[in-house]
Amino acid sequence: MKPTQPDLQATPEPETVSTKQQDLNSTSGSARLLSLDFFRGLTIALMILVNNAGSDTPYWPLSHAKWNGWTPTDLVFPFFLFITGVSLVYSFSSRLGRGQSRGELLKHVVRRAAILILLGIFLNGFPNRYNPHTLRFEGVLQRIGVCYLAASMIYFWTKPRGRAAVIFVCLVGYWLVMRFVPVPGFGTPTHEIPLLDPDRNLTAWLDRLLFSGHLYEGTRDPEGVLSTIPAIASVLFGVFTGEWLRSARASGKKVLGMLACGAAGFLLAETWNIWFPINKKLWTSSFVLLTTGLALIVLGLCYWLLDVRKARWIPTKPATVFGMNAIAAYVFSEVFALLLGAWCQRTGCRAISTVFARLGSTEFSSLVFSICFVLVCWALMWVLYRKKIFFKI
Repeated sequence: MKPTQPDLQATPEPETVSTKQQDLNSTSGSARLLSLDFFRGLTIALMILVNNAGSDTPYWPLSHAKWNGWTPTDLVFPFFLFITGVSLVYSFSSRLGRGQSRGELLKHVVRRAAILILLGIFLNGFPNRYNPHTLRFEGVLQRIGVCYLAASMIYFWTKPRGRAAVIFVCLVGYWLVMRFVPVPGFGTPTHEIPLLDPDRNLTAWLDRLLFSGHLYEGTRDPEGVLSTIPAIASVLFGVFTGEWLRSARASGKKVLGMLACGAAGFLLAETWNIWFPINKKLWTSSFVLLTTGLALIVLGLCYWLLDVRKARWIPTKPATVFGMNAIAAYVFSEVFALLLGAWCQRTGCRAISTVFARLGSTEFSSLVFSICFVLVCWALMWVLYRKKIFFKI
């Protein structure tokens, strides 16, 4: 990552830009969206909050669903992938508008994806667990990198109909594979084994085949190889949303369209849940529709309040501080948590434990610890924000 000034606007394309680039850039709304930065900042803040509970017994909304089903915590990661897709459209249009060639942009995409993947592997081993026999290769940043790369390539080389077809294949194809393809050594789902059995499913089997001994949960990984396919659809839904927001339509129509599609996605997800359960750890197709629908509703409301109604009574600055340095905030939070955990292992963390234990129930003390942790991360991002240091990959 390198510190730099942010791209505050997607500037109009010069006359030298090719016809294909003009197609990518044609829009009436080029300014940076306050609602997108706000939504991104809230998502990062929630990601840090739920990743650092301070105990094994947080309040249920701050815990992941054990298997099928969902909680508010399960929305955080897919929201970020959705935001990645929206941001992708604005970022590419801005770069092409400044005269960057498609080749230069593709190099940027590959480089950015590679850095995200390597950062994720670095965090998996930090500070002293770089054992090649046990190091985890999959992870949150790795999935973001792979999905960003795949969605970028699809965005470049397909038109909207082609991208819609890719989403259909990702979601329906994943359902068909998980439902009808026999799991080697176990049998066919719904016949010899239950559908989406935690260990006896095709995603877990493939991860054990490729990364045995390197998995987050021993026998499976929540950021598995096969489940990355529907996660790409999460980013592509964001791409469609970015194009919708940059279109020449009236702001009111944009808001209504996002809210309507969000409600439809939620209803479709709950319907598909009957045959293909909502499951974050397997990133099921119904989970993609659910989280995309809710992301559309949240972003639609933020867009209406902040970019259309200009509701300045909403305190946007705290979230924007995170949103302008999203990856840096996440990486710092992970490094800080790992260092704090290593220190607690050596010292027993008696001082910290004593302070938070006096707050009452373990759920409440866990929440207070999480909030304090977020505030520490925010304080560093605030310093960077004030100094106009914005880390970009």
